[in-house]
Amino acid sequence: MRVDEAGRGPLAGPVVAAAVILDPAHPIAGVADSKTLRANDRALLCERIQENALAWAVGRAEVEEIDRINILQATLLAMRRAVDGLDVRPEHALIDGNRCPTLACAATAIVGGDRKVAAISAASIIAKHLRDQEMEQLDEAFPGYGFAQHKGYGTAAHMAALQRLGPCAIHRKSFRPVRELMVSC
Repeated sequence: MRVDEAGRGPLAGPVVAAAVILDPAHPIAGVADSKTLRANDRALLCERIQENALAWAVGRAEVEEIDRINILQATLLAMRRAVDGLDVRPEHALIDGNRCPTLACAATAIVGGDRKVAAISAASIIAKHLRDQEMEQLDEAFPGYGFAQHKGYGTAAHMAALQRLGPCAIHRKSFRPVRELMVSC
């Protein structure tokens, strides 16, 4: 079983993690680090992974949790929730990154795992695709910020919208650019 996340760096929205157990009898061509794939390719691969994996699950940590416990702990929480959501109990988990969440099974952290291990790449594709879809929906709920384009990352357009509109309910108030803007208001 392999685990990866999406959304650690943005100023807004949840952090989303996925856990995937690939079926060795049904390899999925094109699986790669989600950051190297176009959005359309991620969408197609996400569907193929969900259809062909032995098991997959998604976990998340909400903005309030991120602000309360910090982004690292929220990421580990989202990963644990993803693993706990699997229909199949894994014996060992490979985790993208340099830290492992507390799990009911053994776990190994692999720095750059989303580039090295197919199942971690598959988890990164699911997590990124689903989070991006959610940010597109949140763009409709919170117009003017451009969430559909930048997915909550601190781009120049997002920073300009923050200056113009102030933070909204899905902004991470513990993140410096948002926190500093709140203090200056």
